[in-house]
Amino acid sequence: MIGGGASGMAAAISAAKAGASVSLFEKNERLGKKLFITGKGRCNLTNASDIKTFMEQIVTNPKFLYGAFGKFTNGDTMDFFTSAGCPVKTERGNRVFPVSDHSADVIDALQNELKKYRVKINLRTAVEELQIENGICTGLVLSDKTKICSDAVIVSTGGLSYPSTGSDGDGYRFAKSCGHRVTELYPSLVPLTVMEPECGLLQGLSLKNVRASLWDNDKEIFSEFGEMLFTHFGVSGPLILSASSAAAPILKKRPLKLLLDLKPALSEEKLDARMLRDFSEEKNRELKNSLSGLFPAGLIPEVIRQSGIDPDRRINALTRTERASLIKATKELTFTVLSVRGYSEAVITKGGVDVREINPSSMESKRIQNLYFAGEVLDVDALTGGYNLQIAWSTGWTAGLSAAKKTFPKDKDQQS
Repeated sequence: MIGGGASGMAAAISAAKAGASVSLFEKNERLGKKLFITGKGRCNLTNASDIKTFMEQIVTNPKFLYGAFGKFTNGDTMDFFTSAGCPVKTERGNRVFPVSDHSADVIDALQNELKKYRVKINLRTAVEELQIENGICTGLVLSDKTKICSDAVIVSTGGLSYPSTGSDGDGYRFAKSCGHRVTELYPSLVPLTVMEPECGLLQGLSLKNVRASLWDNDKEIFSEFGEMLFTHFGVSGPLILSASSAAAPILKKRPLKLLLDLKPALSEEKLDARMLRDFSEEKNRELKNSLSGLFPAGLIPEVIRQSGIDPDRRINALTRTERASLIKATKELTFTVLSVRGYSEAVITKGGVDVREINPSSMESKRIQNLYFAGEVLDVDALTGGYNLQIAWSTGWTAGLSAAKKTFPKDKDQQS
């Protein structure tokens, strides 16, 4: 087992539980380093939605995951952690967290299960390469040149996101070394950089209940309702992180337009009526002092700027055309997105080992016998909400069960 993150620990536990003798190799000084910071330290470990809703949140290669999700469901995840001494709770959006709100308790539960099933854990132990003989993976070679023979090897090294946790793309290197194709890689679930300098003036402003849509010329590539945040470089927050999943590949080629509907619950007609009602009470005031009922104070100058109306214009002098411009700015506040931020701010990596070369029912390579891949190293990803961690649990568990069938339980000193 190469990698001690979410998928690696799940794979090790399922393989050991199935009777295999398992060794786990982790280059960091502790297991679950990235898991520890997931969900701002709370660890959104899965999502309790039904399978139809769940699959709608998978962005890349959803059909590939049906087999793994069938072997280890989101319900199995919740049951596993509860049984392992980490009870869970379901919050808004069916997001599942440990009751304690501490990711450390998730990691402790996993480590207790690893200990229970006698998984041999090797920390501060980097793997240099795989051993491949005649199309069969026979083991691995550590960075100190020690050779480890095994009946099966699972690569669960993660991607490139949060490199401070040790994610450096080793798994992609291993895959390429034995002939696997790795699709183009991008930071994903990551903030977006915006061109307009006025965006930076909104730094720290958080918006709830807005709709964000991304446009590639005249084609809408993303539209969703939720929460977002303005930063010194652009935009962030749950809504924007989800948008980045659709944006990343296109932004390598050209900018995109971001449209914000600040009042998605109101049609243009109802918004106009609302404005007229508000304005009727402030006829002699300037526009810049008359919008506090509609927008946060920090957002008012930008809405007015994009409407093209003089902020000092008095309400009783506004024309219907000017009011229409104000409505348009409210329903389509527009910014130019230039790029996604880097891997250091990305929750996941988009792209990875081409799943057409992986057996979806076992996670075994179709190119190299006895070699398995699980988790973020694969070309599968989802939106925020616990879905990506469920991919890790399910693919890891499936790989572990499948690899265990290739071993001769307990008759070797080391399996990996």
